[in-house]
Amino acid sequence: MDAELTALAASGATSLVGLMVSDSWGQAKERLARFLARRRGDADGTDGTRAAGDAEDELAAVHGVPDAAAVADLENRWSQRLLEILREDPGAAVELRRLLDELAPARPHSTRPEVRPDQVPSLTVVFVNRTADLSALDRCFGGGGSRAAAPVGIGVLHGLPGVGKTATACHWADRSRELYPDGQMYVDFASLRGQTGGDVSEAVAMCLRALGVRDDWMPRSLAERTALFRSHSAERRMLVVLDDVSHPAQVRPLVPKGPGSAVLVTSHGKLGELVLDGARLISLDPLDGDGGMRLLADRCGEDAVTAERAAAERLVELCGGLPVALHVVAARLLTDRRLTMTGLAEELADEAGRLAGMSMRGERQVSAVLGPSYRTLPPDAARLYRLLGWAPVRTFDTATAAVAAGTDTSRAAELLEVLETASLLEGSPDGRYRLHDLVRLHARECAEREEADGERAALTRRVVTHYLALTALADRAIRADRLRIADLSGLLADTPDPFASPGGPAPLEWLETERTNILQVLRAASQAQLHESVWQLAEAFTVLFLHHRHLAMWRESLELGAAAAAADLMPAAEARLRSLLSRPLLDLGEDDRARAELEAAVSCAEIADHIVLRASAQEFLGRYWDRADPARAIDAYRLSLELNRRAGEARGAAIAAYFLGCAQDAHGDHADALTTLTRAREELLGCSDARMAARATAAIGTVHDHLGDTQEALRALREAARTLRDQDATHYEAQALVQLADITERSGAPRSAARPYLVRALEIHEAGGSPEARGLRERLDGE
Repeated sequence: MDAELTALAASGATSLVGLMVSDSWGQAKERLARFLARRRGDADGTDGTRAAGDAEDELAAVHGVPDAAAVADLENRWSQRLLEILREDPGAAVELRRLLDELAPARPHSTRPEVRPDQVPSLTVVFVNRTADLSALDRCFGGGGSRAAAPVGIGVLHGLPGVGKTATACHWADRSRELYPDGQMYVDFASLRGQTGGDVSEAVAMCLRALGVRDDWMPRSLAERTALFRSHSAERRMLVVLDDVSHPAQVRPLVPKGPGSAVLVTSHGKLGELVLDGARLISLDPLDGDGGMRLLADRCGEDAVTAERAAAERLVELCGGLPVALHVVAARLLTDRRLTMTGLAEELADEAGRLAGMSMRGERQVSAVLGPSYRTLPPDAARLYRLLGWAPVRTFDTATAAVAAGTDTSRAAELLEVLETASLLEGSPDGRYRLHDLVRLHARECAEREEADGERAALTRRVVTHYLALTALADRAIRADRLRIADLSGLLADTPDPFASPGGPAPLEWLETERTNILQVLRAASQAQLHESVWQLAEAFTVLFLHHRHLAMWRESLELGAAAAAADLMPAAEARLRSLLSRPLLDLGEDDRARAELEAAVSCAEIADHIVLRASAQEFLGRYWDRADPARAIDAYRLSLELNRRAGEARGAAIAAYFLGCAQDAHGDHADALTTLTRAREELLGCSDARMAARATAAIGTVHDHLGDTQEALRALREAARTLRDQDATHYEAQALVQLADITERSGAPRSAARPYLVRALEIHEAGGSPEARGLRERLDGE
């Protein structure tokens, strides 16, 4: 109620002072005198007439050519007089409103000189053209057109600290001056934070001062100041820029009343509650590579960027598109002539010193920009932030965050929401999160400073165990009866299986999504010397690469696993992983190294005295000899077949028979090969191994081609390609497609008939980083 009375008093004062300097004052003075007399119990009206006459005397000095300060003082004094009356007798509000309405036809606009604030700071550095973001602001405030009856717009620019929110707001304000003819006001909440009396109240006072209200007449309470601000802004169309806002409550008192006015807010958080007030939220993302290069070129010069373009691109990448980081990098280059872009890129490549390298003599560090957002976090959210800086993953879901923090998923979800609201964390529609690279380094810096000794090692163990369990479950969901050395029954018995749950993720898709994280976890576990976990995870992880040939990643994971198995004195695990390692090495053309790994694997399998493992090692050895000596390959496969049958391994024997048939075909024994492969396919189907049975079908198609039965060859290969695609065995699908293209072209069909096979094969090889992609591309381009 007091706020309403304050607003009425202010509005009344403005109206009455406007009448005092007009020709209508004589009539208005008599009406005002009667109002004042009734309110003060003045029976004959003498005191009311005297008060009205006093107003005339007060105005004498400003009559004719009004002085802004004098008129403002008069308005403020009458506002206080009217407010005193209204507080003594709230019923007077009805009469005052009636009086103002009756005088309205004769009341001109206030003669108070127009106050047009222009407070939004100018930019001192180039503004990189954020066309999409500026267009979003234009749409937010309905840029252009008539605004006489437009509502007051509220827009919130939110994003990472240092992403350029203030610069964007200031640039948009400067180019939108014509939309706000009554001025632009600016409040920096960062400078007000923590002031005595409250930052919001002082912010409103700042805006009132900009509109001509002197401190002598400044209301004491926030409610009164808010009401007075609304009154003073009621007939103005203005822009209010509120910088570095942390709470919605800081915005609402500063929303002007004038139609067509706007409030542009910048904040690290989303301030989602303001949506209820009609606010539009605009997320400001880091600059893309092109934008970062333009900023660097403007600061350092186009010639400098051209001279060291690769290094400049690397600097932009290391800065993660954050303008604050790019400005500091540019400043270092400009102030130290001995420092080159190449040298600085090499310095910043080391994560351990990257944040320190993004500083100028200890000033304007990126850490200092992120610090305020971190310091406002609740304790539990701040701890999760620190621990995520240590987590050996770049993207993560709620379950992984819970494991990192050692808490339950519901609590982790709450804390992640806090971090996302503070713009320290980026969420995606699929429920995953990531820390910007520089934010992650800041979180790690905070963790190293504040967390207890041993916490990082404990976190690594928790995350490694989490990924080991999930990867092993995915492996078993794809193929339960595959040869495995690790006994994880105890771990898996205590782990809920998401792949067996209704609506759960498909195991192969999950592995594909998480493959980068799993490799990072392997690296972290290896560095922490968690040898057993490393080789167990590498063994389970290999199931992905049997379907999707990410060769470099497969090789690294198996190298880490084999080294860990050796360190853990586990010859069986070492034999298994070195055998598997030969696969990507052969695909990458590293045949000599593949042979060395296989010879070591055969020796380890003998030491382990594991008959199935010995059979497997012979199978892998045969695949090496396939390339150099088919006869020796046949001997290796026959030994593998014999060992598998001796061990009662039906699937292992069927696979060995498949490779034996392929070797017989390569050796020229086509009839024997057809018999062996037909039997192998039947046995594989009996083992419910559709993927390997499809590979046998493809091999049978190859044999038919060698026997001159082109139509049967094409039929078998088409069937195999379809099944392999259904099984997501893309590498082997590509092999069948290339054979289909070869046979189609040799059959005399138009070359266009083979093209679809080659296009799909190229797509597969390029996705997996295969060296064969180049040859396929050249083959297609040559058509």
